[in-house]
Amino acid sequence: MEATVSWVNNLTFLGRSGSGHAVVFDADRDSNTAPTPMEMLLMSAGACSSVDVVGILQKARQQVRHCEVQLSAERAETVPKVFTTLHLHFVVTGTDLSEKQVERAVNLSAEKYCSVSIMLAQSVKVTHSFSVKQAE
Repeated sequence: MEATVSWVNNLTFLGRSGSGHAVVFDADRDSNTAPTPMEMLLMSAGACSSVDVVGILQKARQQVRHCEVQLSAERAETVPKVFTTLHLHFVVTGTDLSEKQVERAVNLSAEKYCSVSIMLAQSVKVTHSFSVKQAE
């Protein structure tokens, strides 16, 4: 896997993935034109785990209509201001969803499949929770 990150101006950078996709980063909270690198990392953990949860539920023939992961993280007070805790709360909406299947999907993602959160868990306290909502 490869990528490049190029300086645009001020504290704004453009990342390009090896697959040809681009994303903007901005570490200047005054201009606030794009997510910071740490915000991107947080969202990456949520995206990676969400892919797992939805995929596992679909393979289990669960009728998933919506999945949202609410992410919260705490950072160290001093430099480097690394994440010290990360929590992923999944809100899964569907028709006749099995709470047991949702729990299984979240656990499999956390323990086996999500490379981002599993990598972060080597140095960060990562926790997961979920709630199930009936689709209207």
